[in-house]
Amino acid sequence: MRVAAPGRVRMKLLVLSGTDAGRGYSLDQREYIVGKAPTCDIILPDKTISRQHLRIEVRDEHVLAVDLDSRNGSFCEGLRFSQMELRPGSVITLGTTELKVVPEDSRERAMPLSGRDHFGALVGTSRKMREVFTLLERMAPGGSDVLIQGETGTGKELCAEALHNESKRAKGPFIIVDLAGIAPSLIESELFGHVKGAFTGAQSDRAGAFERAAGGTVFLDEVGELPLDLQPRLLRVLERRQVKRVGANDYRTVDMRVVAATHVDLEGAVKANKFRRDLYHRLAVLRVTLPALRERPEDIPLLIDTVLGRMGKPPSALSDQTRALLSQYPWPGNVRELRNVVEQVVNLGEEALPELPPLGAGAEQPSGASTAELDLPFKEAKERLIEGFERDYLKGLLERCEGNISRASREAGIDRVYLRKLLRKHGLEDRDGG
Repeated sequence: MRVAAPGRVRMKLLVLSGTDAGRGYSLDQREYIVGKAPTCDIILPDKTISRQHLRIEVRDEHVLAVDLDSRNGSFCEGLRFSQMELRPGSVITLGTTELKVVPEDSRERAMPLSGRDHFGALVGTSRKMREVFTLLERMAPGGSDVLIQGETGTGKELCAEALHNESKRAKGPFIIVDLAGIAPSLIESELFGHVKGAFTGAQSDRAGAFERAAGGTVFLDEVGELPLDLQPRLLRVLERRQVKRVGANDYRTVDMRVVAATHVDLEGAVKANKFRRDLYHRLAVLRVTLPALRERPEDIPLLIDTVLGRMGKPPSALSDQTRALLSQYPWPGNVRELRNVVEQVVNLGEEALPELPPLGAGAEQPSGASTAELDLPFKEAKERLIEGFERDYLKGLLERCEGNISRASREAGIDRVYLRKLLRKHGLEDRDGG
C-alpha cells in the first residue's frame, strides 16, 4: 500500500455511532475499503452494512467516497450518494453507523450517541439529538446546575422537566419561573420571596421560587431577561445556596437545583455589558444546546407521529402529500410551530393547511428539496418530493425498529405487504447487507 505524499493534509475518520463508536482511523494511505468483511481495510461490525460497502480515496485536500453498489446505500446529510467529495467536518451514514472526516491533528472526539429516541418529551433519532440525549443522560443524575440554550420553540422547558424527572430530585417540586413573562418590579419577590409589609400589597410573608422548590428543581426560563441589579443575588443563590426575602434581614439556606434556559446569546450579552460575566460562567458550567428543527429535518416524520400519538390519532391521520410538504419546510418556529400546524390540520382538515412560505433569499435550501426539483412541472416535482419523504421515513423507521418488518408495520400503521413493496421500491428491503 502506498504511503501518503509529504505535505498532504492528513485526515482521520471518526466513528460517531455503532458498536465501534468513539474509534478513529488515520487515513495515511491512498485507498481504503470499508465494510463488514474481514478483508476490508476498515471493518465496521454493523449488520446493515454490506461486506464491501464503500471505497475511500484519500486526495491531497479531500476524501472521495465511492459507494460499492451497497444494498442499503451510503448517505450524506440524509441524501443518498454514489460518489461524493468529503472535506473535514463531513458526516456520512452507512447502515446505522455514522462516520466523520476530521483533520489528523484535531482534538475532536466522537461524542457517543445515545441509543434512545427520546428523553422525556424530547424525541429524535438524528445524530444531533442523540448527542444531546447523551449529554442529558450524564447531566440528569448529578446535582449540578444546568444551562439550556436554543432557539424559541426547540423544547427548552421540556428538556428542563426531563432533567428533573430523571434526577434524584424527581419526587420534589418542579417550579417554573418565566422571567420574560413577569413584570420587572415583581421578579425579585417571585424569586426570593418577601416578608409582610416589605412593600405596598405585601400583606403576608411569601416564600420565593427557590424556597418553594425545596428538594426539587427551579427552572429559570429566559434567564437572559434577568435585570442587571438582580444578577448578583442570583449568583449568590448559585454559589452559596442562600436567599434573602425582600424586606428581611437574614439569609435562608435553600436546597434545590437550578436549570436555566435562554434563547439569547449570553456571551454577546456579556460583551454588551447586559449580563454579568461571573454569572454567565457560573451558569454555563454544564450546558446543552438544543438544535433547531431545520438542523435535523430527518426527525420531522417521528415528530409528526409523536404529535399525532399525543392527540390519540394514527399516523394515517395525515396524507403522504401533507407529510412531504411538512418535511420540506424550514420551520423557523421549530418544534412548537410544527406541533401547532399538525394540530390545526388534524382538527380542521388538510384543506386548512396554512400556506408554508418558501425560504427567504439567501437561506439554506431544506434537505431533500433541490432548486432543480422546484423548477419541474408540478406533478413531477410533487412525485419526487413524496419519493424523498418515503425514502427518509422508511430508513428512519427501519433503524428505530432494528430491521424488524412486523414491528415497523405496526409502528407505521401500514400493511406488511405494502411496506415490503415500498422497501423494494427504494432499495431498502434487505437491511442485513450483502
